[in-house]
Amino acid sequence: MISLTLRRLVPLLVLAPAPAFAQDDFQSRVLAAHNAVRAQVGTPPLQWNSRLAADARAWADTLARKGRLQHDDQRSQGENLWMGTANFFSIEEMVGAWAEERADYRHGKFPDVAKKGRPVGHYTQMVWRTTREVGCATARTADEEVLVCRYSPPGNWIGQTAY
Repeated sequence: MISLTLRRLVPLLVLAPAPAFAQDDFQSRVLAAHNAVRAQVGTPPLQWNSRLAADARAWADTLARKGRLQHDDQRSQGENLWMGTANFFSIEEMVGAWAEERADYRHGKFPDVAKKGRPVGHYTQMVWRTTREVGCATARTADEEVLVCRYSPPGNWIGQTAY
């Protein structure tokens, strides 16, 4: 599932420099945003994984060059994607877009957990009980920003509950 938050679509020509915030600040803010959502349902806090972050960076760069969201073909890591106007959204708003899916979540066995067929897979991946690690990265063009988070072990297993 893909989370889109687009203000405008613009041709993507040049990758912009790295985000204006320091990597340590990015890492701590992403972890805090995820772990606050996990605490609400009693799942253990995630730990940062640099290998997952490097994989997320590579895919974020690819998506920024493509100018569209699509999931990577790899299946060994969980993945959440977000795209929106560059320099407009905070890290907490980006991650929060996935957490907002909780409003459409009903507890049960995946994938039968959505009210009225609305997407909740980003939310369930964030809170999946067996997921222990996360790594995320952003990439930018002049106009758009992409956030990719990778999770290990991956969640959203058919027939299992998120928590």
